[in-house]
Amino acid sequence: MTPTHCPYCALQCGMNLAEEAGGRLTVEARPDFPTNKGGLCQKGWTAADLLSHPDRLLTPLVRGSKDSTLRPATWDAALDRVTAAIQASQATYGLDSVGIFGGGGLTNEKAYWLGKFARVALRTPHIDYNGRFCMASEAAAGLKAFGIDRGLPFPLEDIPGAEAILLIGGNPAETMPPIMQYFERQRENGGALIVADPRRTATAEIATLHLQLSPGTDLALANGLLHVAAADGLLDQEFIASRTTGWESVRRIIASFWPDRVERITGVPSTQIIKAAHLLGEAGTAMALTARGAGQQSKGTDNTLAFINLMLALGKAGKPHCGYGCITGQGNGQGGREHGQKADQLPGYRKIDNPAHRAHIAGVWGVEESTLPGVGRSAYELLESLGQENGVRALMVMASNLAVSAPRALHVQEQLRSLDFLCVSDIFLSETAKLADVVLPIAQWAEEDGTMTNLEGRVIRRQAAKSRPGEVWTDAMIVTALAERLGAGRYFPTAEPAQIFEELRLASAGGAADYSGITYERIAAENGVFWPCPSETHPGTPRLFLDKFAHEDGRAKFHAVHHRTAAEEPDDDFPLYLTTGRVMAQYQSGTQTRRIDALLKIAPEPFAEIHPALAQRFGIADNDAIVLTTRRGEARMKARLTPTIRQDTIFAPFHWGGEACANNLTNPALDPTSKMPEFKVCAVRIERA
Repeated sequence: MTPTHCPYCALQCGMNLAEEAGGRLTVEARPDFPTNKGGLCQKGWTAADLLSHPDRLLTPLVRGSKDSTLRPATWDAALDRVTAAIQASQATYGLDSVGIFGGGGLTNEKAYWLGKFARVALRTPHIDYNGRFCMASEAAAGLKAFGIDRGLPFPLEDIPGAEAILLIGGNPAETMPPIMQYFERQRENGGALIVADPRRTATAEIATLHLQLSPGTDLALANGLLHVAAADGLLDQEFIASRTTGWESVRRIIASFWPDRVERITGVPSTQIIKAAHLLGEAGTAMALTARGAGQQSKGTDNTLAFINLMLALGKAGKPHCGYGCITGQGNGQGGREHGQKADQLPGYRKIDNPAHRAHIAGVWGVEESTLPGVGRSAYELLESLGQENGVRALMVMASNLAVSAPRALHVQEQLRSLDFLCVSDIFLSETAKLADVVLPIAQWAEEDGTMTNLEGRVIRRQAAKSRPGEVWTDAMIVTALAERLGAGRYFPTAEPAQIFEELRLASAGGAADYSGITYERIAAENGVFWPCPSETHPGTPRLFLDKFAHEDGRAKFHAVHHRTAAEEPDDDFPLYLTTGRVMAQYQSGTQTRRIDALLKIAPEPFAEIHPALAQRFGIADNDAIVLTTRRGEARMKARLTPTIRQDTIFAPFHWGGEACANNLTNPALDPTSKMPEFKVCAVRIERA
């Protein structure tokens, strides 16, 4: 019996893996783990099915030429090919012609090793990861408002104690079902749940109040709620005066967001706006939780700041059972960015353009600070540069399926094809791996050790339950071997996760995300340790901000943010809104979940949710084949008629590739601060296929 954690979302549910006769592993829930308390969703229960799947990559694959097929190769041949391509590109085009695209599923150790590899072995600034497509806007807003970014600055156990909760753009009842036990306890305690979403989701069904807003109008809703709170005397003036700065600039903006105006912008009745503001303002304790609906927009940072403004003005932050939090999506979306996978960050949440931060990391790594590169391109900007004259010409991809998950996916696929060289590490031949010159087979979650950081900032440990099959390597082994071939082997002396974690502890020491007091032994003994944890005698920090916020003056900062329309609004040619998201039985690009029979029976094919009244306008019946078209491309799928969605909006899940890829349609317009693409709103037209 091996205690470990689910390989999927950021809840990181505790589970045990038991070995049956013949070596097959089965999943058992861990009732002792404080996050899921014995609960698992269908994805968790079937996670072990991936370990022996017949599609599993077991040997490296190499393409002889651009037009030839991928063929099995030895590890030496494959790594020599990767090394030669990197060296040729850098000799011809410079050090920054090589890039890395990582993933939010990598352990902390692998994320750290990969970031170090980019800066030390490759000396390129161009590393980013698919977490940029997840909660980058919330991270940017947290840094602006609080001085630190941690998805939830409080443990999940605080949720039941909130008398009112506002959940914006999230559907955890489908995307992470075990978390719903906390909301159920909140309801049993007499608490109110307010859900803001264009769809009446499974989560909205159990809400006290559902605010069915138009896509892209989250900021106007937040300002409207704050207007009502201010006008009706619901603000905490003492908290504003003693623990915040910048209120006056916000007060002037929200003065014009009276309920009738906000109703015209959002489509939410003014009576509901007033009711929601009073539920939050009159509650003794309250929270606002955002998810991808609010964050994945070209104004996602400002959206988040507007909801933070609301909680600060109500005095519902920096107190038990109160605050703003972000429901993280990917398994290690939090830890994956803390330790060096983002283009502008170094381990410990240090900034790569801060001289003191650079000096600390250079000291730990044993290199000259001047040799560390500067800020690189963010995720989509990196993809836009592929194959270009001054862009990335050789790319390594780990734990990401860009051909399906990136916005404007058809264009991204063309960009990938334009590369001089593409190397992809994966467990299956994903849509992105099929485009690669070299494919490297890697270990799965149950075949290696490592730590993850879940949505509440709890650092937990995955443990290997079985050995790696065939000729499979770990990502850390690949990085270490390539560093040796590139002449940087002395900086990468090990591929063992425990030893890498010891170096990560040193690198993070003194940083915002300080792991220096966390050890594998403590994680096991304490069921995870919350960062920051600056020493082995420190208890960890489940709750941030109880005494002060992370800015130098100890205060949180208000930010005056204006509502603006989405980068692309419906017009005569594309008259409807499109929004995208997840379904319960699939995950991310579907590389894993679309291979599990039990999950395919639940969610076998892509679909688009359409209101029956809208379908009637276009002569579409339930289950008809339809074509969705935007200015980026088209996608074909089945129509699913439902009265739970707005009549001006179409919803499509993004778990499928090929002609059904929802990200063929999505808009890569970027948030100017977070560089988040606008996945959640664009203009679309619909027709029968």
